[in-house]
Amino acid sequence: MSWSARQYSMFEQQRTRPVRDLIAAIPTTEVNVAVDLGCGPGNSTQVLAERFANATIRGVDSSDDMLREARQRLPQLSFELADIATWKPDQHFDVILANASLQWVPDHAELYPRLVSLLSPGGTLAVQTPDNLEEPAHRLAREIASSGPWTDKIGSVRHPDRHPARAYYEWLRPHCAEVDVWRTTYHHPLAGGHQAVVEWFKGSALRPYLQRLDEDEQSAFLETYLQAVSQAYPALADGTVLLPFPRLFVVARR
Repeated sequence: MSWSARQYSMFEQQRTRPVRDLIAAIPTTEVNVAVDLGCGPGNSTQVLAERFANATIRGVDSSDDMLREARQRLPQLSFELADIATWKPDQHFDVILANASLQWVPDHAELYPRLVSLLSPGGTLAVQTPDNLEEPAHRLAREIASSGPWTDKIGSVRHPDRHPARAYYEWLRPHCAEVDVWRTTYHHPLAGGHQAVVEWFKGSALRPYLQRLDEDEQSAFLETYLQAVSQAYPALADGTVLLPFPRLFVVARR
């Protein structure tokens, strides 16, 4: 199951709120060049462009489908196909933004300082990553993957490691003048009830499982997952589900 801009954008309002909070915390004011790593369909890039209207802004993503959507949304900006893990730009940046993208990239102890090295003096690295691997949505996915008829295919699937705030501070402080790290739990209201929870994670966390299954297995997995999340996330009286979603923020100035 490849990245789908349509699937990801089903919850654009909720997914964009954290990046608005992240970009508002960027202390750098003189910004000439900025880049959005893992720009997706361009919603985060748009917020970045609104904050720094006079800057030259680039978007980078590893998905052709996401880039098509981003280019349609923001035709005046430049977007490129690249993998963050191997990305080697030919310039330095005043701002490097990475909103809900670096959790897919391994070896953060090397990655974060490398990104800081690509900043101009006084530039800012601004990162938001989901911090929810122990939330029911993830735990249930792992349990179902390890207990169904598909275990041989997906029982060993694991997301790249996440790390506590202390680790990011320790990795970045030797390279930065300032490092600010905080954690916020959002409660995203999903009007579509428990099926909306499934649709939300189909566009992100469930992808590593679903891409290894055939169509029938995907349907069976998702039905089992729906039943499990229906128990884990009680709906409100009107059917809305408040999805608790912890996120870790890092703003580091070189």
